[in-house]
Amino acid sequence: MSIPPDQEPPQGPDTRAAADLDPQELVDLLEVFLLGSPPTMTGPQLAERAGIPFERAREHWQSLGFTHVAEDEVAFTEADLEATLLTERLREFGLADQESEEALIRTVGRTFARLSEWQLDLLARMVDLERVTVGELADLMAELTPMAEQLSLYVWRRHTLGAASRLLLAPQSDAAEGVLGVGFADIVDYTRQSRSLRQDEIARLTDAFEGTALEIVTAHSGRIIKSIGDEVLFVADRPEDVAAIALELVERHILDADFPELRAGAAYGPVLSRLGDVFGPVVNLAARLTSSSRPGRVLVDRGLAEALEGNEDFRLRRMRRTSVKGYRRLEPWLLRRPVGEDPEFDPERLPGPASQFLAERGRDIMRVVEERQSRGEAGDIGAETEE
Repeated sequence: MSIPPDQEPPQGPDTRAAADLDPQELVDLLEVFLLGSPPTMTGPQLAERAGIPFERAREHWQSLGFTHVAEDEVAFTEADLEATLLTERLREFGLADQESEEALIRTVGRTFARLSEWQLDLLARMVDLERVTVGELADLMAELTPMAEQLSLYVWRRHTLGAASRLLLAPQSDAAEGVLGVGFADIVDYTRQSRSLRQDEIARLTDAFEGTALEIVTAHSGRIIKSIGDEVLFVADRPEDVAAIALELVERHILDADFPELRAGAAYGPVLSRLGDVFGPVVNLAARLTSSSRPGRVLVDRGLAEALEGNEDFRLRRMRRTSVKGYRRLEPWLLRRPVGEDPEFDPERLPGPASQFLAERGRDIMRVVEERQSRGEAGDIGAETEE
């Protein structure tokens, strides 16, 4: 961490305790280390050197999510100027037109703001400011910062390759129409649960949820669009993949009691993909189906039900039409597995909600199961009991 000459100790590393520094002084030292120099420009001065109107420079700054800076405040460095010039070059190359430029900047800002908060939170857990010296803190930052930068660059390149592969290898008809499977899954009674949990317990719950969701989604060639604490939005190119993801998410609670109970909804059809997010009626349908679903269930729309028709890995049952926000007569379909493949199927007890097969039909169905077991028969008894 570079230190301005007038603040340098006479010799050797800075042995001052970080806790003894004024917080603003510590921020100033961190600014020099991360941006390469102390601020030397006001906003109007930066805009003048970049050759752009000040209003545009200010819009860029605010779109990135940075705090408001007064016009006469010296707050910008050479690194800020270089970033502004790069943005203008992207516009000149046609990679960021006027219509999409601010949306692109907002997306970049949100992404790195969250990443930075996480990284600083990890650093705060590693460092005891009451004990560490400024020199030790500088050495730690000098070691960690290049690794974080290198990892961020690698992840960006790898995701760019993945996005290019999806674009180039997807069936032309689907690629042209932007057809995707979209699903939501959320934690049942999360608000009630969170009231009785400590902060560290809430963090463990959401971390376990997001980590397991990522594992399941990527295992079926899907991708997570976003996660917000108790909810995850995912997409997949193939209908069978989005169906498998939704089922595995709600089934995980059965296999692991520590994993929260979920409900899920999914839909299939044309979707607008823009700046890493997805939009359109199919997304709205998936959200409404999730809110209408019961714990451990997966509800899907007609589009996904039709796309899965004839697929022996899934069973579908049309449910009663319902009215939800934006859809007066929503037609949901219950998605489940064949009984023999249901991870919760246990003749010794009523199964839970993944298939709902026995629970929905009660003692009559248990009688059928017991009779078949006594005869040594197995198989899918759904045909005998479906309405």
